[in-house]
Amino acid sequence: MWGFSEDAIAEIRKYNRVETQLSYYLCAVCKSRKINFTAIVRLLVRYLFRHFKILPDNLSLFMTVSSAIHSMNHYGKSRRPFLFVIDFLMQQPIIIPLDEVNPEYILYNLNGFTNASLKPGNFTQSFTFSKEPPGFGRYQEAYHYAMKHLLHGNSFLLNLTMPTAIETNLALKEIFYRSGAAYKLWYEDKIVVFSPELFVKITNGRIESHPMKGTIDASVPDAENRILGDPKEIAEHNTIVDLIRNDLNRVARNVHVEKFRFVTAVRTQNKTLLQVSSGIAGNLDANYNENIGDLIFGLLPAGSISGAPKKKTIEVILESERYERGYYTGIFGIFDGHNLDSGVMIRFIENIEGKLFFKSGGGITVNSRCEDEYQELIDKVYLPFVSHECTNKYI
Repeated sequence: MWGFSEDAIAEIRKYNRVETQLSYYLCAVCKSRKINFTAIVRLLVRYLFRHFKILPDNLSLFMTVSSAIHSMNHYGKSRRPFLFVIDFLMQQPIIIPLDEVNPEYILYNLNGFTNASLKPGNFTQSFTFSKEPPGFGRYQEAYHYAMKHLLHGNSFLLNLTMPTAIETNLALKEIFYRSGAAYKLWYEDKIVVFSPELFVKITNGRIESHPMKGTIDASVPDAENRILGDPKEIAEHNTIVDLIRNDLNRVARNVHVEKFRFVTAVRTQNKTLLQVSSGIAGNLDANYNENIGDLIFGLLPAGSISGAPKKKTIEVILESERYERGYYTGIFGIFDGHNLDSGVMIRFIENIEGKLFFKSGGGITVNSRCEDEYQELIDKVYLPFVSHECTNKYI
């Protein structure tokens, strides 16, 4: 009906009676006058959003993968800057022209390219932070299910994640402003992302990716040498580098590994973590911008947060995790009209019905130890800044 899928119509009917009746009325008007129904309802949703702060839970209600790709290609061809936010399963992509992004509801900062105020106001001088990870038994159950598939050769590397309940006296917007992460996103106190991980960056036709795989507490004796020499970590990192290199080979030429397994430090509110990354790069066609949607979606989901081989590994992830990642481990980025920068949505806090959950995890292989992977999941639950007056609590 007017280009809408049955699922989209079903989503419309979820909302309150007035909106549903209005939608049916618009259907009739649009049909009789041959008006684009999608465009009309988008205007309606935008009006409700801006004037009454009414917004469906699914911001991308009418954006399918095909329409998202089409929009990105259209904006890319016309070199119109836009923001894209794509969830893990690519079911709810959001594509917004940059001049239509309202900072009252969406804030972004990608390596200093931002719509956030330079003077956000006063910060809380001291803050509290506590976390209640999922029980080890729950994690162990998921781990063993995934390990069964790893041992059977159905996957070589699998990213296993879970949500951790947290409490803090900070608002999600304050966490956005206080974080020094390279890739930050805040959406209407529903989610905040402070990710250190690049997805892809395109500069003057050159595409690069820095997959991040391997984390260790810097306080561990000889931590850097220990993680760089760990056979399990080496195998895991080799797998992800091969996967990303193969992904880039589908869209670029002269793909090569520029820098292999380098270590960076991330300071948290109570410790420092060391993380291992590699740099992979290639060259794009001069007119890549005309097919930028196909290019980005052709690389998804990100290999570092799914595994290899992707298709079967994602099936195992969904069967073992048994919760909705949503936008966690998806990607977001900006095309500025010429170049593109994007990050993987890790280090992710979500407000679910008034309760905060920090989603985290790590890659596992046949050489993994359940206890170590569970601890890594916990270590990655942190606030990315330091306060001498921070009160930490571990439940």
